[in-house]
Amino acid sequence: RLVPDTVYLTVNYIDRYPSGNVMNRQRLQLLGVACMMIAAKYEEICAPQVEEFCYITDNTYFRDEVLEMESTVLNYLKFEMTAPTAKCFLRRFVRAAQGIIEAPSMQLECLANYIAELPLLEYSMLCYAPSLVAASAIFLAKYILLPSKRPWNSTLQHYTLYEPVDLSDCVKDPHRLCCGDHNSTLPAIRE
Repeated sequence: RLVPDTVYLTVNYIDRYPSGNVMNRQRLQLLGVACMMIAAKYEEICAPQVEEFCYITDNTYFRDEVLEMESTVLNYLKFEMTAPTAKCFLRRFVRAAQGIIEAPSMQLECLANYIAELPLLEYSMLCYAPSLVAASAIFLAKYILLPSKRPWNSTLQHYTLYEPVDLSDCVKDPHRLCCGDHNSTLPAIRE
């Protein structure tokens, strides 16, 4: 079991690596598992061993292949492992939203976390800053939990530095994914 921060960093590394490298489809799983191993070493107190990462690929890749890909990714990223993720911002924004308790705290936190994870599955969401994704998740979670109240206020605006108009485009895609589009390629997230 890995902490959510590991997943966010994994996706960040996966997104950054192909931007400057040609990747064939057969090696995407290897890239994913190598990036997950790097992120786990960065985030986890006790990171899984390389053999465990080979195992989750159904032993499609050997230890040396995973380690070689890890080295390739690290070198490409110039060992710049720290990256702001939506999860980092979400922690602060949830606290700000809970400071003005209108919705049950745990519901707000869980729903905002769920909504913030949806963009990890959508390539089109890469155009949004992680802070904007986190702020939009708070906005949408508050809107879903308390539809009769305004989901944004001056406190959230102060802590996020976003006004409601800044959020409008970024709110639409996660809303479509979790609530609306029944023709989505990701039906399991609504089930």
